[in-house]
Amino acid sequence: MRVGYFGTWERGYPRNEQVIAALRRADVDVAEIHEELWGDEHKFAIGPTALPRMVAAGIRLARRRVPPDVVALIVGYPGHLDVWPAKRHRIPVVFNAMVSLFDTLVEDRNRFRPRSPVARLLRSVDVVALRAADAVVADTRANAEYLATLAGIDEPQVCYVGAEERLFQPLWRPPERFRALFVGKLIPLHGLQVILEAARILPDVDFRVIGTGQEEAVLEGHPSNVEHVPWVPYERLPTEYAGAGCALGIFGSSEKARRVIPNKAFQALAVGTPLVTAATDGVRELLEDGRDALLVEPSPEALAAAVRALRDDVQLASALGANGRRTFEREASEAVLGARWRTIVETAARRR
Repeated sequence: MRVGYFGTWERGYPRNEQVIAALRRADVDVAEIHEELWGDEHKFAIGPTALPRMVAAGIRLARRRVPPDVVALIVGYPGHLDVWPAKRHRIPVVFNAMVSLFDTLVEDRNRFRPRSPVARLLRSVDVVALRAADAVVADTRANAEYLATLAGIDEPQVCYVGAEERLFQPLWRPPERFRALFVGKLIPLHGLQVILEAARILPDVDFRVIGTGQEEAVLEGHPSNVEHVPWVPYERLPTEYAGAGCALGIFGSSEKARRVIPNKAFQALAVGTPLVTAATDGVRELLEDGRDALLVEPSPEALAAAVRALRDDVQLASALGANGRRTFEREASEAVLGARWRTIVETAARRR
């Protein structure tokens, strides 16, 4: 079976790379039909040239040649404006939606006022794209319920984000020097302020923050036990996880934060690194507190207590890491997710 991975999706973004890898693991031939749009910019960059570039990319996509043996097009993330060019090719369209634009840019990142014209436009784009696709895929059941309510559609299928197994292998061993590791784009969803306040509570524990983003200014005047590294090569991330005492997930307070399981959580699970993250609806779909990870309230005090517990109890850390890896293999490995994605594509093709 052959599918097209279609659109202006962000190359290198874990959700896209993992879906393509999982499909290939399931013996699906993936033809990448891509038009560059974002380049080195942030994938949600909104500027005076953005709309003309989006329109031009959509026209090019509509005109692209799709191999005749492709049974369906999977619109990559982010791809809300790519669904209609995909529909022009008159084969089934599976939308790897992952998130709502309105939810991300308005409610989570506060880029626009909720009742502004731009906010209303973003909500309309969400609804039109979700309704136009032959199948929609979300990353958690909580997010699937949200998208179904938003667009008035049947509840989307769910495929977890997972992690690329060409890189993220079970490498973790208890380190000689304990360090709490956070990796990610510094956006409100992540709750960076909670992490910094937890570091102040634990002056004798090292924290390492890797990434840049919207909330980088929060790091100004950070505690002396916090090391900020703006960037490391993606291929080095498994080594970072393997050398950490624990990995930190997300601790934001938004509705979106309650529905998602971030890339960094799956990467930590895949490496076998003990994970601490907020106890949200999305996370509880996959992980059990005290078995696979430590799930805490998104407060500095709760996070500090969990980090201290892992520093002081090597057996607890080792058990969480091993169980987390087993849960990853059972629920979010490329073999499992590849089979799910293949079934979704086959079902969409049969219905069409």
